[in-house]
Amino acid sequence: MSYDEPLRLPATAIPDGCRDWTAGQAGVWSAVLPPRWTFLRVRRSVAAGATTFALCAGGWAVLLGGLWPFLAAAFAVYVLWVLARPELVWAGAPALLLALAFQAPSQPWGVTALFVLVVGAAWAVVAVRLRARSAQYERALEAAEGVTAWLPDAEEPVRRGSFLRNLGLVVLALGVLTGATAGLWTSADDRRGAWAAAFFVAGLGATALASAWFGRHRAVQLRREPAPVLRVLVRDDVEGSTEVYAADDVRAIRPLFTVDLTSFDEDDEDDEDDGADEGDAEADGTETDDEELERLLEFVEADTPGPVREAVLFGVPYDGAEVRVLSADVDPAQPPLIEWSTGPVRPLSLSAGRRRIEREKAREAQSRQLEEQARELAGTQPPVAVRRWHAGWLDRLAAALLVAWGIWLCWSWFAEPGTAAWKLALVVILGVYGAVRVPVKLAWRITADRTGLWVTGLRGPQHVPWEDLRSVRRQRFELKLRWRGDNWAVAAPHWGWLERTRGLVHPYDALAAELSAMRTDPALRPTGESTAPERGRPLWPLTVVLALGWVVAVMALR
Repeated sequence: MSYDEPLRLPATAIPDGCRDWTAGQAGVWSAVLPPRWTFLRVRRSVAAGATTFALCAGGWAVLLGGLWPFLAAAFAVYVLWVLARPELVWAGAPALLLALAFQAPSQPWGVTALFVLVVGAAWAVVAVRLRARSAQYERALEAAEGVTAWLPDAEEPVRRGSFLRNLGLVVLALGVLTGATAGLWTSADDRRGAWAAAFFVAGLGATALASAWFGRHRAVQLRREPAPVLRVLVRDDVEGSTEVYAADDVRAIRPLFTVDLTSFDEDDEDDEDDGADEGDAEADGTETDDEELERLLEFVEADTPGPVREAVLFGVPYDGAEVRVLSADVDPAQPPLIEWSTGPVRPLSLSAGRRRIEREKAREAQSRQLEEQARELAGTQPPVAVRRWHAGWLDRLAAALLVAWGIWLCWSWFAEPGTAAWKLALVVILGVYGAVRVPVKLAWRITADRTGLWVTGLRGPQHVPWEDLRSVRRQRFELKLRWRGDNWAVAAPHWGWLERTRGLVHPYDALAAELSAMRTDPALRPTGESTAPERGRPLWPLTVVLALGWVVAVMALR
């Protein structure tokens, strides 16, 4: 669905004197952003991969170079801070360098020099990034021209950071437990590895707690006094984040920054009604909640950016800032939407913003083209009774990669006698997980007939009526089907750059386009009813065989 004009806020919802953040002012703000090499925007997957690599490097130094387990874990957590929580680097870098200096006499000079070089260089990069924040703050504050306003929900309790706080406490306790049981391992290497894991997990817990404190502190500061306000435009992207644009960028050409927002910040106090109306109120509330949830899921699963909406930004935007957003709702019949940030502001450079929009346009164009081709093909061919899709070569490749990884893991851990019990248990658990996933990758099947879809599963084919089907799409590595009350997904390799440069179409994209066309146009659906053999068989027998075979193989190798 497209909109020629942004969805407008009611005039009464806009604070008096609130200024537009124009493209010219926003351009001045973007000009003081730090360079790309300061890790201004890093994907979660990249941050996780870099942290894992750093932990492996530290573990190698522990086993071969005698590095303290604490230092190995601290180095991996430090890399995570550089990429995702730069505020902690100011205290972390000096402490880590001091610890490296203490252990330097017992370490090969090359190992110490490498760690010192990485820590020092990252410290300098973070300094450049944090220094740019003050310039961003000043430019945005100038654009507001001194106009401030109280937050619309300033009297509500602050819930920012609650989830991260609870998560951090749990992870920290897990790290302490791991350290308390480190002495139970038989070999010295296992004990050192357990201590490194304990310090790393505890470091992750401490990082979550620190992130919770930063978020809550900034959210509280935003409520204590009237906050600077700016009129902007916002749009929800396909990943669930919110893109912020200049107030005069009505075509959403240049996103300024992204931020994760949520509006679920109010207690449901209306359920405390008593008397004869309580049952009716509960039923009506449940129905309303279900409809609202369904509406939100429809929008999130649409795989296209949302409409451009007028909004008021409370708070000064800069890298890492907390903000509050009052925006027009996607449904014009609903009142303005009040959302608070669940993550920091992440600016987009000019080139990064353009690449982001180009990728979105290319994805939308490909989706429309594939769906139109599916419609044309169905219109030129005679109606079919049943349509079927099944696992292909990419799915078999995904299964082979999963099996190869399991075999490598088993061989590497059992190459020497005396394997620790925890390794044995972990290998068995991972093998059982693989036994559940491999049959789905190899034997999944989707069958379409006039009544709906039949999707294979462990317990057998599941029927999805056409009226219950909500969306079919490919998101990164996964093909996702969502219907009323449930969903299904299968994953296979995906190389976006190869598809873009070579003009290739991922099989999941073609399947999703064809099913989406059938979902929206009943005339394209099959005309007959499928039989039991066409729908596929339960996959649990193959899962049981694979799981038992894995357990027997592990016990034999031990």
